[in-house]
Amino acid sequence: MNKMLNKTRAASFWTLALVILALAGCNNQQPSPNSAPTAQSSEETFKDFGDYELHFNALRTDQLSADVARSYGIERSKNSVLFNITVLRKNADGKTQPVDAEVSVEAHNLNGQTKDATARRVSEGEAIYYIGTVSINGSEILVFDVHATPAGEQRKLDLKFKREFFAD
Repeated sequence: MNKMLNKTRAASFWTLALVILALAGCNNQQPSPNSAPTAQSSEETFKDFGDYELHFNALRTDQLSADVARSYGIERSKNSVLFNITVLRKNADGKTQPVDAEVSVEAHNLNGQTKDATARRVSEGEAIYYIGTVSINGSEILVFDVHATPAGEQRKLDLKFKREFFAD
């Protein structure tokens, strides 16, 4: 039963990762001759800190599949945003590896209204990431302040990113 649950959670992680990457504009498919080209995202999705990288993104939870939302206990809603943070250590061979970290996220809109944002750790196989949800009211621009301290390190990795969310 545990193996089945782990396989389901691993599949959910990869589905969530693919959804986030697709929504970040990582689609390199050529448009058909009868369609307009897809705009590439100008929004950053990671920041380099030398020995570490911080990967980040946010999307409305109604864009998650029902299965992915259910497996993470996330309510799908046009008034809720999922943020996802991953801390990766760079190895000598150039590859990266997810690491544990103390991660906190603060969010606010452009009116300065603070949003409740608590990151929770998710571990699936070798993957480690931190997710949480933030409420929005219609169309809003949210600013996320991320603070991450990798396990065993003193230096805090700080970044700020902004995302705009549109009401349907």
